[in-house]
Amino acid sequence: MNQTIDDSVTAPRAWRAAVAASALLAIAGAYFSPWLHYLFKPLTTLLIVAMVWRHGRVAEPGYRRAIVIGLLLSTCGDVFLMLPGDWFVFGLGSFLCAHIAYLLGLARRARLFARVWPYLAYALLAGAVLSVLWAHLPGELRIPVIVYVAVLAAMAAQAAAVWRCHRSRSTALAALGGAFFVASDATLAIDRFAAPFGAASAVVLATYWIAQSLIGLSVCTSHKPE
Repeated sequence: MNQTIDDSVTAPRAWRAAVAASALLAIAGAYFSPWLHYLFKPLTTLLIVAMVWRHGRVAEPGYRRAIVIGLLLSTCGDVFLMLPGDWFVFGLGSFLCAHIAYLLGLARRARLFARVWPYLAYALLAGAVLSVLWAHLPGELRIPVIVYVAVLAAMAAQAAAVWRCHRSRSTALAALGGAFFVASDATLAIDRFAAPFGAASAVVLATYWIAQSLIGLSVCTSHKPE
């Protein structure tokens, strides 16, 4: 489909700067100050929610609604993963639902499997990550992790497929966001289960909020079919 694309991002720079500042404070808090982390981790994702709600394009209400729901579910996941104790399964479930919301939103822009190669590419990547994790995963987590990885890979693949079908700045942002989400979650899983490393929190959180910001900005960026 040919398209006329207005590439302007309507979200003001102040919003993007606020998200970046909050994310940096949350990352710093992960290393130096628990209360700072507890405050700014959920706040960063909620700032992205507010940006999308305030500046998201009304021309695609279904897509906008799905992304907002996904971001709110992600905020629940943020909280579960930072609580004292082992709330990992609850966080996993929250993010699983968030990816389903994103996937349903992306399916509004192009049918599922509109392009097959992104699904094949992400399936191979998911298989590679699972092969690294498998021997280290507790038995009770293997099925939940497989389900989560499959849904995450499908979301990222659908975002890439949408971009291939309807190339615009908006769809490119969503596709990049999906890729960064895969990178973030793969790093989190490898650090948690297979090979912990000191910079993991910084890498995981930075790529996570890049992903969420890009997905959010895909709602705030013009995507006009002819």
